[in-house]
Amino acid sequence: MVLIGQLALLVSSVFASTAFYINVVEQPARMGLDDRALLSEWKTAYRRGTAMQASLALLGFGLGILTWYLGGQLLFLIGALFMIANWPWTLVVMMPVNKKLMATPLEEAGTTSRGEIVKWSRLHAMRTVFGGLAVVALLLALLR
Repeated sequence: MVLIGQLALLVSSVFASTAFYINVVEQPARMGLDDRALLSEWKTAYRRGTAMQASLALLGFGLGILTWYLGGQLLFLIGALFMIANWPWTLVVMMPVNKKLMATPLEEAGTTSRGEIVKWSRLHAMRTVFGGLAVVALLLALLR
């Protein structure tokens, strides 16, 4: 059980750190690009990042649930729920912005697409928060 909990913490930490990196490194760097390059870079990063972060969120959730099920410690359940919270947040709150940006042709990049990418970044910050809260909950569970 401890090993599964450690794996849940590891996966959640990777998720949280990649989400954090996107918000504090990648996003500010891409904002220095012209509108067309900004949209192009965002689309490329979005395609690549989606599969990675979605998989990590699901795996972290599964490992947290399994550890909670085997040991009954509530903090593992809480950590798992913070990990899976990324899915509804992304699908319900972020997806309209994602779809709008993906549907925007590069030739139409401009102040509107730039504004949507700024909005996307603010929304993505919540994914960083969910990941960080999952890490804290899982770490506290393992320290008990």
